[in-house]
Amino acid sequence: MAAIYYDSDANTEILKHKSIALIGYGNQGRAQALNMRDSGIEDIIIGGRQDDYLDRAASEGFQVATVQEASRKADIVFLLIPDEIAPSVYQESIEPHLRKGAALNFASGYNITFGFIAPPPEVDVIMVAPRMIGEGVRECYLKGTGFPSFIAVEQDATGSAKEIALGIAKAIGSTRRGAIEVSFRHETIMDLMAEQATWPLILSVLTEVFRFQVEKGIPEEAALMELYVSKEPAVMLEKMADMGLFKQMPLHSHTSQYGQLSRFKQVDKNYIRGFIEKQFEKIQSGKFASEWRSEQERGLSLFKSLLEEALASPISQAEERLKSRLK
Repeated sequence: MAAIYYDSDANTEILKHKSIALIGYGNQGRAQALNMRDSGIEDIIIGGRQDDYLDRAASEGFQVATVQEASRKADIVFLLIPDEIAPSVYQESIEPHLRKGAALNFASGYNITFGFIAPPPEVDVIMVAPRMIGEGVRECYLKGTGFPSFIAVEQDATGSAKEIALGIAKAIGSTRRGAIEVSFRHETIMDLMAEQATWPLILSVLTEVFRFQVEKGIPEEAALMELYVSKEPAVMLEKMADMGLFKQMPLHSHTSQYGQLSRFKQVDKNYIRGFIEKQFEKIQSGKFASEWRSEQERGLSLFKSLLEEALASPISQAEERLKSRLK
């Protein structure tokens, strides 16, 4: 059973005499920086290149510096930049300036799991990974509700790595809701499985049901509205999160409940299981990581063509036609 930590399990005092550098001031970087400052953490530096993000950080009262300068000054370095650029930024601008006994804090396990970043043995390697978009991280903090996070310790050079991770989780507002302890590898697998198994299956169901219904003469506008444009499924997902996957069933009519439950039992799970297992094998073996790195080296040509194809698909075109008619 995974350990879950709350406010009473964490102490932000461990952060108050440390210099913290956040590399990146995008959605997560900005939200976490503001939350920590509001939690009484004062020595925060935003590291990045001179652009609109760094200008915004300065205008909002933060110290700003180059990545190299921020890393040189920091006791804790947050890597809050995209996975695909993090290795080169780390190797060129962070690792040469890391202090002995410093901590590297990741928001994703990807680069550590697959060895694209290999920190020296004399630094702590931790992860505080909010399960919430940056905007939500800030909003939940301000509301006082908090949000869940995953935390992990990959390398404990100082003996204080876990306390630092918990201090960060509390400072950004996560232990109000619960910080769940996992490993870097498990966080990586869960994240990639959602992207490569769960959502491809869901996207396939939506597009195939849309295509089938239109072929049977149902107006495309009505099919889209029923499938997801009404946002009813979004509300259902929210209720599933609040009440439980099946415990939210009483919110539906008896006809709906019977239809969902009886047909759920009729779905051929063998194909689904086979697809999931295939993706899992590619993820855990490192095949996907190698594939994705090769795609980046090719200039994202396949990625761009896949996105272009998706945006030109019949369902995307139908969405545009429907949006042009809706108020």
